[in-house]
Amino acid sequence: MNIADHATSAAASPALILPDGGAIAFGELYARSRRVAAVLHRAGLRRGDGVALVLPNRPEFFEITWGCQLSGLYYTAVNTHFTPEEVAYVIDDCDAKAVFIDATMTDLAAHIRAVNTDVDVRITIGGVLTGWQTYDEVLSGAGDAPPISDGSEMLYSSGTTGRPKAVRRTLPADGNGSWAQSVLEMALTHRYDMTPASVYLSPAPLYHAAGVNYTMAVNRVGAAAIIMEKFDAETVLRLIETHRVTHAQFVPTMFVRMLKLPDAIRRKYDVSSLQYVIHAAAPCPVDVKHQMMEWFGPIIHEYYGGTEGFAGTTIGPQEWLAHPGSVGIPMSPVHVIGDAGEELPVGQAGELYFEGGPDFEYFKDPAKTASVYNERGWRSLGDMGYVDADGYMYLTDRSTFMIVSGGVNIYPQEAENLLVMHPKLVDAAVFGVPNEEFGEEVKAVVQPVAGIAAGPELEAELIEYCRTHLAGYKCPRSIEFDPELPRDPNGKLYKRRIRERYWQGRASRIV
Repeated sequence: MNIADHATSAAASPALILPDGGAIAFGELYARSRRVAAVLHRAGLRRGDGVALVLPNRPEFFEITWGCQLSGLYYTAVNTHFTPEEVAYVIDDCDAKAVFIDATMTDLAAHIRAVNTDVDVRITIGGVLTGWQTYDEVLSGAGDAPPISDGSEMLYSSGTTGRPKAVRRTLPADGNGSWAQSVLEMALTHRYDMTPASVYLSPAPLYHAAGVNYTMAVNRVGAAAIIMEKFDAETVLRLIETHRVTHAQFVPTMFVRMLKLPDAIRRKYDVSSLQYVIHAAAPCPVDVKHQMMEWFGPIIHEYYGGTEGFAGTTIGPQEWLAHPGSVGIPMSPVHVIGDAGEELPVGQAGELYFEGGPDFEYFKDPAKTASVYNERGWRSLGDMGYVDADGYMYLTDRSTFMIVSGGVNIYPQEAENLLVMHPKLVDAAVFGVPNEEFGEEVKAVVQPVAGIAAGPELEAELIEYCRTHLAGYKCPRSIEFDPELPRDPNGKLYKRRIRERYWQGRASRIV
């Protein structure tokens, strides 16, 4: 379904719940989305044209994405943490004819205006910027909306392992809109028992695939979604209690931040309304998930996949307790491939390749599209892992971050998961750095808890802590300290940026 159906059958029901406690009903969301569609149609945009959104989490985001989806346009939500050059690149690469930007992004707006000269429509939200029309002004003068036509998201990777790339699919023609949202709508309804009476909470940035697609899928179900401006551990708990949230989605980093709240704060809030908690985006340390299960109950579900859509797993709480650390049984056949292209047996880790799945392309990048295939026609997202005897899949790390030290493959995720749970640390990154004898050695850069003194004593304590729990060759040989590690608001660690400090002027395995 799309919001037009709910605007007819449940116009007064809340579609979006706002941070200040207000709400936008389905009838209002649909009406404003159709006005957005009218503005873009009047400006000359037609089916298959592109629109870019450079916006933080705010309700207008969904008025625009629904307006595009209901009028046959591709919409690209741009990572607001990209540099001006990266933002300009995405706007140009996605062939955006219209751009919406937050009025607080003054310098970025000026850069876009100067660089992205092919953009026909420039609209600012929340204020006035030179050379940009205001959102309220253009909507007030909107005419008739075009006929409803299926559009789709066209989202870019975060760029943590290279230049951002767009995943593009042929626009649907079956009335179901976005392929990804159709799949998620079915999952929410049939796997997670979501109904129009449900309330969904996700602190994810809306430029992330999970942020935009899951929230729009929730609206397709007819349920309400809470729009958080950004993640804050205690605010999450308050919103769950206040709005009797039934469904929520997080990433492992958010779990860690919530677990590190003082016990008094954790006990202060009632989270008993939760029926399903979903997580994804990165491997979750086993200890973290066990602790979350003890707190929230055995209601935590996990999925694995990518924007590309050809790989996917799900796993429920009872399955996970029987196979701790697994991300589930793949929905299509998976093959674990070694360095020489050979297929590896049960229990051995290698790069994960999947059969089947929908077609897609990296927009304007046929070489990148071809690069995900092997000679058998199987495709990979670049993740490393293995499969157990029962067919359950486990992730070890990204292939690009595997460390090769003296000919031994080391997956730094193990040490990373261990360090992040140390009581004196907030965050950790583990990766390989140059070593003259072994090629690479294991290195950690960590963020201490406020008030904890960084220095040789803490370094020695952390190395010993790792050696107590892991084989010595997997442990960092040295640890440095950073006041804040670079993560996007969805919890994805920009490990490449940290690692590059140690490879400047040297050949690196990572491309």
